[in-house]
Amino acid sequence: MSSLRIGAGLSTRIDAASALAEAVYEATATFGDAIPNLVCCFITDDHRDSADEISASLGARFPAAAVIGCTTSGVIAGHEELEHGPAISVLMAFLPDTRVIPFGLRFSGSELDADPEYLGWPDLAPDATILLLCDRFSFPAGHLVQYLNETRPGQLVLGGVTAGGHEQGDTRLFYSGKLFDEGAVGVAIEGRIRVHPIVSQGCRPIGAPMTVTRADRNIVFELAGEKPIETIKNIWQAADTRDRSLMQNGLQLGRVVDEYQTEFGRGDFVIRPVMGADPNQGIIAVGDVVEVGSTVQFHVRDPETADEDLQKLLDNLAFDPIGAVLFTCNGRGLNLFPDPDHDATQISEATGVPLAGMFCGGELGPVAGRNFLHGFTASIAFLEDTHRQRR
Repeated sequence: MSSLRIGAGLSTRIDAASALAEAVYEATATFGDAIPNLVCCFITDDHRDSADEISASLGARFPAAAVIGCTTSGVIAGHEELEHGPAISVLMAFLPDTRVIPFGLRFSGSELDADPEYLGWPDLAPDATILLLCDRFSFPAGHLVQYLNETRPGQLVLGGVTAGGHEQGDTRLFYSGKLFDEGAVGVAIEGRIRVHPIVSQGCRPIGAPMTVTRADRNIVFELAGEKPIETIKNIWQAADTRDRSLMQNGLQLGRVVDEYQTEFGRGDFVIRPVMGADPNQGIIAVGDVVEVGSTVQFHVRDPETADEDLQKLLDNLAFDPIGAVLFTCNGRGLNLFPDPDHDATQISEATGVPLAGMFCGGELGPVAGRNFLHGFTASIAFLEDTHRQRR
């Protein structure tokens, strides 16, 4: 029987059929007689009109595989990040003793409905982890993660919201030969192969943790009994020149996920942007609902902090990965870092495993065991073989 195999491939050929053939050949070069049972395919918008052809080709060549894919603004493979131009990236894997279940989802109704419907949801084991690709125009990814947290606690989801396209209907998503221009497609993985989520939000805390003492949805009126603007002024006065510059470029607010903790550090917060402030009233608006009684702390983000945050997470991996899928924000890449291929290179150099992925307009990944939709984040699905002894 064939042993576990995994590989990644990339092609920048202009012709879609040639590009797919080259990427698949590169990904399966060491497979021997092993036939993939998992295929993740990421396509830049330049190949949108060929998505049906790509989906059909993968389905015909690997009929027993769970195949998922989508179009987006940029793709990733190995140490390379292709942010512009035609490219196809694939992750191919033969994962023995592992159940891989492809599916498509469509949202029915309104996010305000008391009992919203996600049509197409498969029957999954509680310990299955989901990789999900979501259309940014038609699928409420933020609502989905809340729904999962409430109805399927412990069911973790990683993935991304497609970037690129200009209007609804521009996105192409596919799974196992079926093509869509709305909704979401995904694959659930359970069994011998375990999916480990790593979410790098790329932020550093400043100031001290505080309790929200007055708020209304996303408006914060008081932090520890003080106006938020006064708190920010105090942090500003104590900050050095660099931190003041970072505060001016975009202040963030981190909300503690696990309120049972007594000490907080990186990875304990879900980060949301400070969207605006009213100096006259001393209040701030945040890009999420902020609950009274929650613990928060201001954060800043910059290339050095993002680099350091991801490196620390990679240095502290408690398992040996065999492969990875990366969902990184389209606000990272060359929009954040001075050099190209930052996240892909950092992951590849730290782990040496096959890597594929995509640039996103929102990233799905758990923090402290709860699912969230993020921005400016690198969300990584690392695959571990539980039958393999750690080095």
